[in-house]
Amino acid sequence: MPVFHRVAVIWGGPSREREVSFRSGKRVSNALRARGYEVVEIELTRELPFNLSQEKVEAVFIAVHGKWGEDGKLQGLLEIMGLPYTGSGVLASALSMNKIFCKKLWEKEKIPTPGYQEIRKESLLEDVKKGIEKLGLPLVVKPVSEGSSLGVEIVKEKNQVLPAVQRINKEFGKVFLEEYIRGKEITVGILGEGKTLRALPVLALAPQKDFYDYQAKYTPGMTKFIIPANLPAKTYQMSQEIAIKAHKVLSCCSFSRVDMIVREDIPYVHDLNTVPGLTEISDLPAQAEAAGISYNDLIEEILSYAACNKF
Repeated sequence: MPVFHRVAVIWGGPSREREVSFRSGKRVSNALRARGYEVVEIELTRELPFNLSQEKVEAVFIAVHGKWGEDGKLQGLLEIMGLPYTGSGVLASALSMNKIFCKKLWEKEKIPTPGYQEIRKESLLEDVKKGIEKLGLPLVVKPVSEGSSLGVEIVKEKNQVLPAVQRINKEFGKVFLEEYIRGKEITVGILGEGKTLRALPVLALAPQKDFYDYQAKYTPGMTKFIIPANLPAKTYQMSQEIAIKAHKVLSCCSFSRVDMIVREDIPYVHDLNTVPGLTEISDLPAQAEAAGISYNDLIEEILSYAACNKF
């Protein structure tokens, strides 16, 4: 594994998850400094290439969620600059950020995922009608490329679907319809590479709201964590196995977080995050802690895999 001394932690960026990125980045920086690394904190702006060159860093820890940081753009820039970086590469990052491509690949590999309907601009009304007939009500309206459950709405009435599609499309861009699955919300962290790749303990989520949305994710006290999740042993093991498979199918690297809903003991994958939150109330650190991995150990292990399969 590579050994680095001077590391840049990149945070911020233009996405709606900017504030969470600062929280993740600050905690990551503190963990690395506690382990003796020389840390340079750099905000993601158009001056990033110049700033990285000036600072003469050896590696980059990406703490940018959403646009630019989680969609392959930052990864591509760092590869051009020849800098090792944490997390997944360009292809995996881009694929994971697009929920439609994720579903197509997962379906091909027989990974359970909620049914869906693409919405195209040229056939908007037809696609909405088709989605209602195929998926039933209630259904979920989601942005195709957005994180932290931003823009996600559960629609219960037929006459509310088109307005929701138009509203979310206007604010977040391309949208799609997804089957609503009533069940237990769980998430599984993935950590490691090669022989060290493993699933962390399964975390069940009990949000105070209808589902685990942005507010529930990042407001202390809004969601109860149950870890290990209270699932039948067979379902628990299946959740971990499916999470690893979903991670591998998208060619992800070193760490990710796979979000699922369990219905009738079957876990359905609906999202995969290649740069999951690393704040004091985030899921992945809680899962690592349940596995006996301290926060500082988690961050150092993620850094140790920088540059895996990138060049």
